[in-house]
Amino acid sequence: MPSLIGSLQTLNQLLTAGIAITAFSLLLYALSFNLRDRVARSVAVIFFCVVIVFVGEAVTSVTQGYAWVDTWFKLTWIGIIFLPPSYLHFSDALLATTGRPSRGRRRNWIRFTYLISLAFVITLPFPNLMGSVASAYPALYLTPTPLTWVFFAFYTVSMNWTWVNFWRAYRRAVTTTSQRRMRYLIAGAVAPALSTFPYLTFGSKIASEHPLLFWLTADLLNIIMSVLIVLMAYAVAFFGVSWPDRVVKRRLFKWVMRGPVTASTVLAVTTLVRRAGESYGFVYSAAVPIAMVATLLIMQYSVTMLAPVWERLLFYGGARDNLQLVQTLEERLITSSDLRQFLEAILTAVCDRLQVDTAFVIVLIPRGSEMIVTIGDVHQLQQENLSDELLEVVTRNNLNGTVEEDAMRLFTWGDFWLTPLFGDMPSDSNDDAPLFGLLGAERLPGDSPDEEQRLALKTLAKRAALALGDRAQQQTVFSSLEALTPQVDWIQRLRAAASYDGADVLTSSQEELAEGDFARWVKDALSHYWGGPKLSKSPLLRLEVVQQALDKHEGISANALRSILRQGVEQVRPDGKRRFTTEWLLYNILEMKFMEGRRVRDVATRLAMSEADLYRKQRVAIEVVAQAIIDMEHEVRAGNSHTG
Repeated sequence: MPSLIGSLQTLNQLLTAGIAITAFSLLLYALSFNLRDRVARSVAVIFFCVVIVFVGEAVTSVTQGYAWVDTWFKLTWIGIIFLPPSYLHFSDALLATTGRPSRGRRRNWIRFTYLISLAFVITLPFPNLMGSVASAYPALYLTPTPLTWVFFAFYTVSMNWTWVNFWRAYRRAVTTTSQRRMRYLIAGAVAPALSTFPYLTFGSKIASEHPLLFWLTADLLNIIMSVLIVLMAYAVAFFGVSWPDRVVKRRLFKWVMRGPVTASTVLAVTTLVRRAGESYGFVYSAAVPIAMVATLLIMQYSVTMLAPVWERLLFYGGARDNLQLVQTLEERLITSSDLRQFLEAILTAVCDRLQVDTAFVIVLIPRGSEMIVTIGDVHQLQQENLSDELLEVVTRNNLNGTVEEDAMRLFTWGDFWLTPLFGDMPSDSNDDAPLFGLLGAERLPGDSPDEEQRLALKTLAKRAALALGDRAQQQTVFSSLEALTPQVDWIQRLRAAASYDGADVLTSSQEELAEGDFARWVKDALSHYWGGPKLSKSPLLRLEVVQQALDKHEGISANALRSILRQGVEQVRPDGKRRFTTEWLLYNILEMKFMEGRRVRDVATRLAMSEADLYRKQRVAIEVVAQAIIDMEHEVRAGNSHTG
C-alpha cells in the first residue's frame, strides 16, 4: 500500500507540472493569435490563474521547510481567488459575442467581483483568510478561518452565476457548429473550476482517513483537467479569427504537440530517470541529461514526421486533395532565385556545348526586356530600347510560335547566336505561342554550330522556355490570388461571425463587418495618396460616400476616394492659420507625411519629436481620420435611407 500511494503521489506531481506547462502554453497561444477578441482575452485571464495555481502546487509538493511551503501556498491562493471574477468576465464576453452585450449592470458587477477578489488577496499575508500550514497525512494544507468560509460562499455564488450565463450563451448560439463548440467550451470550463479548488482545506479529515482514495481522486481530476483544458482552448480558438476551421485545428494541434506534450514528456522521463538513479544510490546520473535530450529530439522528430499524416486524416476532409496541393505549392514554387540558378545551369551547358565564354538569357516582359542571367562579357546588351531591337530581329527573321517543332530557330545578332524561347500552346489553339524571351550565345567568327550542337542547343532552349513558362503561369496564379484574397477574407470573417450572431451579421454590410480593419485601410490609402494599388484597389472604394463622390470626379474612383480622404484630414485641422504647435500636431503629421510625401525622419525633425513618438501620434491621427470617414458614411446612408 505505501508503495502504491507513493507512485500515485509521484504521478500527481508529474500531472500537476504538466498542467502548469499546458496552461502556460495555451496562455501564450491565446496571447499570440486572437488577443483582439474579448472572449480570448477573458480566457487568457483564466489560464493565467490556472498557471499560478498549478505552478504553486508543483513547487509546494517538492519544497522543504514550513516557511517556504506557506509562501508558495499563499501564492497559489492568488490564482484561486481571482478565478471567480475571471469566470464571470468570460461568461459576460460569451453573452456579448452571441448578441447579448451588457447594458452596464452586468459589467459593473464583474468589476465589483474583481474588487472583492483583490480585497481577499490583500488579506493573504495575514492569518485572516488562511491559517497556518498543517502537517497532516497524506499532504500539507492551509487551515481554514471564518473568512475562508466567506470566500467559499463567494466562490460558489460566482461559479453558479457563471454557469447561468453559459447556459444563456448556449441557447443563443445559432448554428449546429457553434452549439457544439459551446458544449465543448462549457465542458472544458468545468475543469479549472473543479481542479483548482482547495479540497484539503475543507476536507482534510476525509483525506487523512482514505489516503488511497484521495490520491486516486487527485490523479483522476488532474488527468481530466489535462484533457478538458485543451478542449476549452480548442473551443475558444475559433473566436475572433476568420481562419477556416481546418487552419485553427491544425495550428492548435501542432502548438499543443510541440509545446505542452513535448515539454511534459521530457519532464516526466527526466524525473523518472533521476528517481530511478536515486533508488540505486546515484545522487547524480549521467543518464538524466542524456534521457532529456534524447526525449526532446525524439518528440520533435515524431511531430515533424507524423504531421502530414495526421493533418490529412484529421483536418482535410473532402477537400483533402485540393488542400494537399495548396500545401505543397511552396515546395513546387519557382522563385526568382530558383529561376536564375536554373538558367545559369542552362547557360553553362550552352557554353560547354558551343565552346564559347559568353551566353545570356533575356526575358521579354510587358514593360520591356529584363536580363535574367549572363555569363561572360555582354556589354553589347547594355543599351536602351533593347527589347524593341530584339523583337525587330525576331520579326525580321520571320520567327513565331507556329514554326515547325523540328526546326531550329537560330539566327545572328551582332556577335551572338540567338534562339527565341517560345511557350507551348494547346493543340486546338490557333494563336501563336507566346514569346517569353531569347537565349543568346557568343558567335565565333567563321564558325557555326554543327548538327550535334544545334540539337543540344535546341534541347537546352526548350528547357529554358519551359522554366520561363512555368514562372509566367505562377505569376498569373498569384495575381488571381491577390485579387481574390480580400473577398475570401471577408467571407471567412462573415462565416466566423455568423456562427454566434447570424441574423444581424449576415444582413450587415461588408464595411461594417470589417470595421476593425477600417483604420488600416485608411492608412494604406493615405500611404498611396498620390497613386498606387493601395488607393486604386482599396476596400474603401465600396463606401457609399465614395460612390456618391464619383459624379464630381468624372467617375474616377481613385480621385473620389482621394477627395474623401482629404475631407477626413481637413476635419482634423484646427481653426485658424496653420502653426507648428501642439494642437496642430496631428494635422501636421497627416499633411507632411501623406499629402506632402515627406520622409519620416524629416517630419520628425520638423516637428521636434522622436520617430517612435511620431509613429504613435500618427496612429492616433489615422484613427481620427477613420472615424471622420465613418461618420460621413453613416450620414450618407442615413440620407439614402430617408430618401428611399
